[in-house]
Amino acid sequence: MSADPERPDEVVVMDPQRAGWRYLDAGLHDLMARVTRMVGIPDACDDMALHYERARSRTSGGSEFLAQPQEVNARIEAAVMEAECEVLAAQPGGPRTQDLLNIALKRDSSALERGVSLRTLYRDTVRDDAVTRVWATLMTQKGVHFRTLVSPFQRCVIVDRRQAFVSDHAGGPAHSAWHVTDRAMVAFIAAVFEDAWRRADVWNGAPRSGDGTTGTRTTPVQREILRDAADGIEQRKTAARLGISERTISKEIGKLRELFGAQTLPQLTYLWALSPDRLIDDQAAEDAGVA
Repeated sequence: MSADPERPDEVVVMDPQRAGWRYLDAGLHDLMARVTRMVGIPDACDDMALHYERARSRTSGGSEFLAQPQEVNARIEAAVMEAECEVLAAQPGGPRTQDLLNIALKRDSSALERGVSLRTLYRDTVRDDAVTRVWATLMTQKGVHFRTLVSPFQRCVIVDRRQAFVSDHAGGPAHSAWHVTDRAMVAFIAAVFEDAWRRADVWNGAPRSGDGTTGTRTTPVQREILRDAADGIEQRKTAARLGISERTISKEIGKLRELFGAQTLPQLTYLWALSPDRLIDDQAAEDAGVA
């Protein structure tokens, strides 16, 4: 039935077959339009996903707070297990327990087998720990690069330079951390790591020799002083960074002048720059792939 255009209050009886075909035709046209839109959904999603990834790489969500140590460890473990090219770790907390090293052995060995580069920075005090020396010796043979640093540095783990984990400094619970995914912040954290790595001493797990180093004439503290002097950094700033007094700095410089036969500080830094100590640092940086 259909309404009469001239008399809207009355209906006109229509041929049911014609009415049915008309209704069917309209339905088929609507269905075809829906199917056409549905067929285009995958391509549209692919296009939007591309723009989404580009936007996220520039303005990503930033960071996520991880309150519990178990959550922090689980998140780091998962990230390292999925690493594709590089893992950088700065561990300023001193020697690690045998249990923690046993857990890390399987994870790090798996990463090395996938071709992932591993670099770990420790405090200089780990050289006196037998457990950590055995660990470093074993993992060095597998291809891990280790260095130790006398001066303080911040804890962090950086995975593929796409994500990083840093300790919380915003008043959260003990051992809490932040999972950082913002591209700019991850790059900054990596730059901080590289600066500390550049100033650190190469270590392969060997125990200390008589002068506190492994095959060099200068101690780690003396090399920190020499690096800062060569960079033109004031001694008071070096003392503050190393946590020692300016008087200690002066004493160490006196020892270094005697060691190198230098009369002045500029002459000392020049002779040190030509010495095997400095050449060893440069060669270590080249072997580790650090500019």
